[in-house]
Amino acid sequence: MNVKSIKILLADDDEADRLLFKEAFDELNIGTSVDTVNDGEELMTLMHNTDNENLPHILFLDINMPRKNGLECLKEIRSNQKYKEVSVAIYSTSSSENDMQETFLHGANVYIHKPNDFQKLKKVLEKAITYANMYQNPPFNKENFLLMAE
Repeated sequence: MNVKSIKILLADDDEADRLLFKEAFDELNIGTSVDTVNDGEELMTLMHNTDNENLPHILFLDINMPRKNGLECLKEIRSNQKYKEVSVAIYSTSSSENDMQETFLHGANVYIHKPNDFQKLKKVLEKAITYANMYQNPPFNKENFLLMAE
């Protein structure tokens, strides 16, 4: 994959989190294009209406969203062959073991607990790009599933 062409999509209902996410990638300056959607319904409508060549390479997916939550979206994405090349990074404030276990079992590539520090956010997002590409195909490695900023 050409680093200059990484398409990123964030599904998150928190506007402040969406703005910080975009700003972090702008500052990382690693040649990504970042789009955002507000909830799971909007995400799945966009995914269904996007042709295969324009699907995101990496989808950052919040778990707790109105209308359709991230786990519902993950299950729908992983059950559709059209999205088999899309890496999914769970991006959530939840540190629940159950959430981590459920998303791992349903095919998420990595799990990121949203950092509350902007510099840590940039580090973990940069790491997520690398990990999502390295661990794209099952079986996923549970030891590398939870990403933390150092």
